[in-house]
Amino acid sequence: GAFTDAKNEKAGRFEIASGGTLFLDEIANLTVPLQTKLLTVIERKEVTRVGANNPLQVDVRLICATNNDIHRMVDDNTFRQDLLYRVNTVEIHLPPLRERTGDIPLLAAHFLKNYSKKYKKAIRGLSSTALKTLNQYHWPGNVRELQHAIERAVIMSDSEMLQPEDFILTPKKKKVADFEIDSYNLDEIEKNIIEKVLKQHQGNITQTATDLGLTRTSLYRRMEKYGL
Repeated sequence: GAFTDAKNEKAGRFEIASGGTLFLDEIANLTVPLQTKLLTVIERKEVTRVGANNPLQVDVRLICATNNDIHRMVDDNTFRQDLLYRVNTVEIHLPPLRERTGDIPLLAAHFLKNYSKKYKKAIRGLSSTALKTLNQYHWPGNVRELQHAIERAVIMSDSEMLQPEDFILTPKKKKVADFEIDSYNLDEIEKNIIEKVLKQHQGNITQTATDLGLTRTSLYRRMEKYGL
């Protein structure tokens, strides 16, 4: 923003991009006052330099991105609907990385090439097992998380090929089986939970006991108690 007695005139992003394209990443993170200013620039097609009095005409094609549900934000009054109409002429939905695993080898190779050069490492590629590990991971942080994972692996690795052990990935949180409580009797609730987790693991005692935080012996005792 500009202060009251600003003297220096400096070209901003819109002026620099005039006649071309300006990419605004994470547009949903703009505060409402900044959204208002952006809307004014888009509608009037003019900007005023810091410290200047006369506006300048700009002609910019905008590409905006966000990973938030911007339509819900409009409903919640945290994003201006009129601004959304202005920037949402063509909407492209990009699925999360876990739903397009075919992109992972290409992205990984791209990041590997860049970071190998940056850190002066002679890393030729990823092993098949490392690539399998990346393909099976759920990537909650999408492409940025993949990028940081490759960078960290390049920094830490001393081999010519990245291996699974070079990657530190966050384990996926286990989904707790949903169930309705029909009774407030603790025995009934425990029985219900054991039944649900057993079903979830198709009767596998070891996996069920692990999820419930029990030993196999303790689980067997409870199953016998409840006639399971």
